[in-house]
Amino acid sequence: MNRPPIALLAVDVQRDFLPGGSLAVSDGDAVVAPLRALSDQVSLVVATRDFHPLHHCSFLERGGPWPPHCIIGTPGATIHPDIDAMADLIVSKGTDPEVDAYSGFDGTGLAGILRSAGVERVVVGGLATDYCVRATALAARREGFETEVVLAAVRAVDVHAGDGDRSVEQMHRAGVAIRESV
Repeated sequence: MNRPPIALLAVDVQRDFLPGGSLAVSDGDAVVAPLRALSDQVSLVVATRDFHPLHHCSFLERGGPWPPHCIIGTPGATIHPDIDAMADLIVSKGTDPEVDAYSGFDGTGLAGILRSAGVERVVVGGLATDYCVRATALAARREGFETEVVLAAVRAVDVHAGDGDRSVEQMHRAGVAIRESV
């Protein structure tokens, strides 16, 4: 019996979220190797990316919480080359200057794309646990996908100490399976 395809959602592994980026996640580049290993266990790899216009509403200058990051056409918006090379599909979020979008499902059509590919289960990793990974995993559950987050493949911003751990607990309570390693 054939099993339905499984998709890996590699969330926002972009230069601005990696060490040296404008909104760097501590140890963010450590997610790359586990994501590469996970890509061998799935049939479809989707990379999500923040892809903001110059004056996005999430930026400090507009009253948002973040410094400018992942601006369309800048090096900071580029996906890590290893993730880019393994991605079957890239979805862009946060492209409307007036709408914040943390989830890979926000305005991207991702749920329909996955359903049309026969996907029923998604594995989520990337950056950052307490923002875009959490939002993507929770949205996947709301959309009816069996959803799993692999802790070895995520890192948190932890604006407030423990945000990442609290986000993992929130995802778990919402029915997201949590796996420690690849």
